[in-house]
Amino acid sequence: MTEVRAKKALGQHFLVDLNIARKICDALSGGTAETPCDALEVGCGMGVLTQFLLQRDDLTTYGAEIDPESVAYLHDHFPEFAPRLLAGDFLQMNLRERFPNGLRLIGNFPYNISSQIFFKLLEYRNLVPECVGMIQKEVAVRIAEPPGSKEYGILSVLLQAWYDIEYLFTVNETVFNPPPKVKSAVIRLRRNAVERLDCDEKLFVRVVKASFGQRRKMLRNSLRAAFGDFGGAEHPFFTQRAEQLSVADFVALTNWVDEHAAE
Repeated sequence: MTEVRAKKALGQHFLVDLNIARKICDALSGGTAETPCDALEVGCGMGVLTQFLLQRDDLTTYGAEIDPESVAYLHDHFPEFAPRLLAGDFLQMNLRERFPNGLRLIGNFPYNISSQIFFKLLEYRNLVPECVGMIQKEVAVRIAEPPGSKEYGILSVLLQAWYDIEYLFTVNETVFNPPPKVKSAVIRLRRNAVERLDCDEKLFVRVVKASFGQRRKMLRNSLRAAFGDFGGAEHPFFTQRAEQLSVADFVALTNWVDEHAAE
């Protein structure tokens, strides 16, 4: 098998620049040569990033690949990797079952599921101390932006609640085959010291999602649409928009909603 056909339905754009692949690999921290940590590459494609990960003795690299053609290619070209290549849909994998001692995530993430990958990261946040991913530039900016930015949104708040986020570098369209229509970027997320938020965490997620559900409206309208009129009570944040609130503000707002929302 010479190469894999990129499939639009899978959001495949294969990285062909070895220097970029090496930089992505180098951005991920590892364990030690004596006690390597597990890393899972999501969407291995033709192994451009995989080859550099396999050279590291501080990582035990696994792969998740949904495309049967890519799986066959990887088996042919990286036979030593084959036993650790998980054929299937990453979004459906039980990471706790497969990696009970934790794992690091890395990859040139398929564009059509990049947001879903980060929501899965949140689900397993206490298992994943670090994630390095290449995604669409606009999604990377959205995730890394601070409050007050037009791009700041649901994923920004939820990820920043539990991870420190760095925008590492921008990647041009020309280093892919086929080239995407947008620029890409590499970001790194490292788990912060927050074990639990100082509020009901499920309600926190609901409040954040409701707040950005009508992001051009003041929070009074967005939250009343989701939670009722709070018995006529008003919160100082009600005259602001969701993009103006920090993670700490949303924690405080969640506690207020918890106290004032109708049962």
